[in-house]
Amino acid sequence: MRFQYRWAVAALLFFAGMLNYLDRAALSIVAPLVKAELHINDAQLGILFSSFFIGYCVFCFVGGWAADKYGPRKVFALAAGFWSVFCGATAFVGSFASLMVARVAFGVAEGPMGTTTNKSISNWFPRSEAGRAVGLTNAGQPLGAAIAAPIVGLVALRFGWRISFIAIAIMGFAWIAVWWRCFRDHPKDHPAVSRQEVAHILADRQASVQVDGETAASNAGGVMHYLVSLPVLGVAVAFFAFNYVLYFFLSWLPSYFTDYQHLDIKHMSIVGILPWLAATAGFVLGGMLSDGLYKKTGDVLFARKTVIMLGLGVAALSVLLVSRVSSLVPAVTLIAIASLFAFMTPQACWSLLQDIVPSERIGATGGFVHLLANLAGVLSPSITGFLIQYGAGYSSAFVLASALGCVGMIVLWLCVRQTQVARLRGAPV
Repeated sequence: MRFQYRWAVAALLFFAGMLNYLDRAALSIVAPLVKAELHINDAQLGILFSSFFIGYCVFCFVGGWAADKYGPRKVFALAAGFWSVFCGATAFVGSFASLMVARVAFGVAEGPMGTTTNKSISNWFPRSEAGRAVGLTNAGQPLGAAIAAPIVGLVALRFGWRISFIAIAIMGFAWIAVWWRCFRDHPKDHPAVSRQEVAHILADRQASVQVDGETAASNAGGVMHYLVSLPVLGVAVAFFAFNYVLYFFLSWLPSYFTDYQHLDIKHMSIVGILPWLAATAGFVLGGMLSDGLYKKTGDVLFARKTVIMLGLGVAALSVLLVSRVSSLVPAVTLIAIASLFAFMTPQACWSLLQDIVPSERIGATGGFVHLLANLAGVLSPSITGFLIQYGAGYSSAFVLASALGCVGMIVLWLCVRQTQVARLRGAPV
């Protein structure tokens, strides 16, 4: 087979994720400068971090529904255009209120990103490559957070924090031009994709689950049939647990390093890279491990669930231990380990969802799961801010994140079972 164009699509999605998290992490990197200039405290900063997710959660579902109806090409281009505009608009805020408005609008625009990425992968990759595809494409997200620390931090120190948001907005518009030229909603519609590659993708297109020797056929039940099912809700809870840790780290790690570990912005920008490099490795390794277990055992649910539970379990333990240390080196080491294992879980959650829900419902169902999971983005930053400002400080925030990781692991184990998934898809049990 000649060049496999689907991996070029994966590269486009990789860079989209990188830009998405670069601009999303920018505010946390420059938080000390913004707090001083706009005269806001830690509790207000936590509210600002959470305000992003007010619109984001809703448009996770709206974006998934739109990707099903209008195709990911249009939806992603439109969303990226709006998030670039509002990222740039952050450079012109002058108060807590105006910054909050910009963050809410920014969150609305970024809402479709995750579900539209998953819809694109569902259209372009065979099931046997789903774990690797999700892992590789989503690895751009923590990599974006990693490069945000030195890029945004050093640009802010050299030119001021406002210029960094304008630079990121320009990069977003450049990505849109490449996306519109190089992507189509389906492989068969792209002139660069060979007939052999289309046949290879379609040959493994229908997700199936083996139950007592029988294959669960994909039924075309209404979308509510899937949204309220135990397997889908179980994936959502596990995803929520991961997201709580993610948004705690994304929003508050820079402040933890500067306020608790007493680093200046320059050194924080360097140390802050390490957890996100570990997270990038976790995305890739989690996808490879998930697909590897699937090929070895032939049990897709076992493969995806094992990776999710391993990732959440080790991350929860590592985060708990961070609450017990005070010096920089062990804290950074434990946070990096937590990031490595935690980031093995989201691509397995997306892949597991593709194995539970038929492709014609994956956009809306994925959007609903993403909505529920990203409620963690509303809760995690604001709860952490109040714990730091009025409660027991960073230690209690780490303990809470650890406890939620354990909850996600248990709920996934109870709710996503072979018989439940088969019944959902209309197979005889």
